[in-house]
Amino acid sequence: MPSDAQAPFTVLIDHFEAQGLAVHNAHRREAWGAELMRPEVCTRIDQDEIRKADVFVAMPGHPASPGTHIEVGWASAFDKPIVLLLEKGREYTFLVQGLHTVATVEYVEYTDIAEVLPAVDAALRRAVARHRDAAGRVG
Repeated sequence: MPSDAQAPFTVLIDHFEAQGLAVHNAHRREAWGAELMRPEVCTRIDQDEIRKADVFVAMPGHPASPGTHIEVGWASAFDKPIVLLLEKGREYTFLVQGLHTVATVEYVEYTDIAEVLPAVDAALRRAVARHRDAAGRVG
């Protein structure tokens, strides 16, 4: 992955880790494409990490990233609070646009990830709080 494509991920990873949060990122794990894992290995690891996660944050991508879309589906199926970062002015699939109707999702639009970090933090807190509130009403 070219360094300019890595930049938004690196900004987010550094931001979250500076707050003491554990971050699982497949791109980083696979050295940004230089050390790809076999499908039967990376699929299991990615699904397990999402299952263990407290919250799921992703950039679905434009054009759509098929792997990320599968991970978004897993996060939804595992009932994780989700924050989706959507690039301003881009079209996203209907299922990304409507995911909030079946899962706890917060959307953050961005042009430059670094400029919206406070909004990402606020969305993360809202998603976790909404998820916790919904779980309290059910249980």
